[in-house]
Amino acid sequence: MDLLKPLIALLAIVNPIGVVPFFIHFTQHLDEAARRRTIRVSSFTAFLVISISALAGLKVIEFFGISLASFQVGGGTLLLISALQMLNAQPAESRSDDVSEGRERADSGDSIAVVPLTIPLLTGPATISTMVIYADKTRHWWQLGVLVGYGVVVGLATFVAFSAAGGVARLLGRTGINVMTRLMGLILAALAVEIMAEGLVKLFPVLASTVSS
Repeated sequence: MDLLKPLIALLAIVNPIGVVPFFIHFTQHLDEAARRRTIRVSSFTAFLVISISALAGLKVIEFFGISLASFQVGGGTLLLISALQMLNAQPAESRSDDVSEGRERADSGDSIAVVPLTIPLLTGPATISTMVIYADKTRHWWQLGVLVGYGVVVGLATFVAFSAAGGVARLLGRTGINVMTRLMGLILAALAVEIMAEGLVKLFPVLASTVSS
């Protein structure tokens, strides 16, 4: 297993810097203690989603009798859709009503740390699909441990980005954040095509012989 690709894919999908404007918007009415709690809960939840997907995701698709090749094509398609959203400077996992829901929760005083900040703005179907696909590529227990470790990395990246949200927003501005999101989207699109191609070759071996010839 190429150990670098899962980390690149995760950082591109989660893209905590791209979610900074939403974090600022949803927490602007919270006091400092509540904002710190939101940061901690969001970071830990992101770690949990990634870790559980890596450790148990394969068991779930086996339970439903889904072949990994089919999951690779479906997961690659999700990644490509997420990449297209990012190329339009939108968070990879979000929909317009997710932002509306977060605004309503913030206005009503409900916790928005898990929904929608972590799920789906940071992590969602594309993140879960990525972890399941790369978990299948592991051949040793320590490689699976590395994937769980990447969950720690993403959790820490989320914690740092949200803790420095004000400074990041002032330094990069909306334009800078949009440019970064689009660049990550381009990287994610390339990874998505690679995953889809691998799944299609498994489903239709004739494609491999056609390409090689």
